[in-house]
Amino acid sequence: MAANINTAMLVSPGEIEHSEPTAFGLNAGGYVALAMIVVIALLLWKGGARAIGRSLDKKIAAIREQLDEATKLRQEAENLRIEYQARQKEADAQAKSILDHAQVEAAAIVAKAHEDTEALVARRARMAQDRIDAAERQALAAVRARAAQAAVDAAGRIIAERHDAGADKGLVDRTIGGLGQRLN
Repeated sequence: MAANINTAMLVSPGEIEHSEPTAFGLNAGGYVALAMIVVIALLLWKGGARAIGRSLDKKIAAIREQLDEATKLRQEAENLRIEYQARQKEADAQAKSILDHAQVEAAAIVAKAHEDTEALVARRARMAQDRIDAAERQALAAVRARAAQAAVDAAGRIIAERHDAGADKGLVDRTIGGLGQRLN
């Protein structure tokens, strides 16, 4: 009776007390709970738990396969990274080797060019000296030729001035006589 008094006190005057419908002593929440128990019992009786377990096992296996594949992919990526690092080091070493070789070749080319330049300068100097010597010889030969021509001209004038036809006749006779003695 105490329960009825408390509920009566909660209801204000003028309001009608309202109660939930029940059937066989259960309200709506009780029937929902009973239905859930029946569904779960049927699932257990018909092997639903095994089916759910198999389904979960399949999902777990699929997730494990994906994890294994991800691990393999990660390992392959790590191997590729290591391989590319090795290739990068090799390429750097090769580039350094090429650069060193190019520097050695450049130094050799510069040295060869320096030697060639010195040889060219020496050749040109010899050629210039040879041309100077040839020009000196030509000039000397021209001076000698002019001197000889001048001497011939001077001798011709001197002979022409000092010798007349009679002196020439005596000179020619003496020369012929000297030649005749040599021939005999």
